[in-house]
Amino acid sequence: MAAKLDHGDDSLGELHEINVTPFIDVMLVLLIIFMIAAPLATVDISVDLPSSTAERQPRPDKPLFVTLKSDLSVTLGNDTIQRNGIGAALDSATSNDREQRVFLRADKSVPYGELMTLMNELRTAGYLHVALVGLESVQKP
Repeated sequence: MAAKLDHGDDSLGELHEINVTPFIDVMLVLLIIFMIAAPLATVDISVDLPSSTAERQPRPDKPLFVTLKSDLSVTLGNDTIQRNGIGAALDSATSNDREQRVFLRADKSVPYGELMTLMNELRTAGYLHVALVGLESVQKP
């Protein structure tokens, strides 16, 4: 007892409308992706730099220490030297060997600008191999 209610043409006719539903779905997905990805692409993120856990380098038999104390006085080994005579003092201590590594220590209360000034004085004197000395930090897991 089957009855056919539609007595029209069985062939499908041409439809002149565009189905935009899949297009809208794709656009919404892309919008969500860009809304999530855009904040991640910014570079204005503050960073806490980690402490150094570099491997310990072998120390020379007789290291040459230049120390910047908290009162901004400079010592070469155990002797206090004048800031303007650092080049001559290093030349006499190294026998004019400017390839020798100079170990630079500074008190933690010394302003960063003063440390950079001393490093520039070492560079002007021709001593380009400068190693910064610090305490080893124990990294907690």
